[in-house]
Amino acid sequence: MKLARYMQGGHIRFGVLEGDVLNELVRTPFNGIEMQGRTCALDEVELLPPVFSQKIVAVGLNYRDHAREFGLDLPDEPVLFMKPPSALLAHGGEIVYPDMSERVDYEAELVLVCGRECRDIEPREAGSYFLGYTCGNDVTARDLQIKDGQWTRAKSFDTFCPLGPFIETEIDPGDLAIELRLNGEVRQSSRTSNMAFGPAELLSFVSRIMTFYPGDVIMTGTPSGVGEVHPGDTVEVIIEGLETLRNTIVTP
Repeated sequence: MKLARYMQGGHIRFGVLEGDVLNELVRTPFNGIEMQGRTCALDEVELLPPVFSQKIVAVGLNYRDHAREFGLDLPDEPVLFMKPPSALLAHGGEIVYPDMSERVDYEAELVLVCGRECRDIEPREAGSYFLGYTCGNDVTARDLQIKDGQWTRAKSFDTFCPLGPFIETEIDPGDLAIELRLNGEVRQSSRTSNMAFGPAELLSFVSRIMTFYPGDVIMTGTPSGVGEVHPGDTVEVIIEGLETLRNTIVTP
């Protein structure tokens, strides 16, 4: 099932996508799926990021091929950082290249969406807390990351967290093809089976640090091939079984 969050008639709504038709939900996906009966065409609405999260937790160096690319050892446990909700951007939105950076990179990622409140859970329990998965792009001002020696500024600019376009609730994340295309050219190509820590391990680990709430997300890391973008570029995150996330780069 594909879940959408969208703007229609000045109101934010949730819906289930069937073909090109959205079936509105009475309640949000986090409180139970119940059809409203009203429908609309996908091209009649403005798609929003599929969630507006309290927390966006991201994972660094979680793909074996990405670690090899930089000549680094895999960490013993997940390396976490966070992006602010103000960085969220919808499918089709414009990523703004900030004035204070001279090097902005793409990072294609599989994104786990939490469906239930959880705290201190075991990996074997994690599956019952997943709502589903979506595509993400952990946009990074690489020069500022290096300059600062930590990641907050580099990862946190407005528009630096594109997510979407939909949440897929029925997918096995264990071995999916993941790809990034820049202006139609493949720049990243790997499989989620190359993760050092899978989604269940990540949610369990994070839940031992902080309570996770419905709509919170974990960006599960990026494979090898990260690279630079420029104003005018089109970036696509393509993950097997999910709809493509597409965004363009613009000047401020």
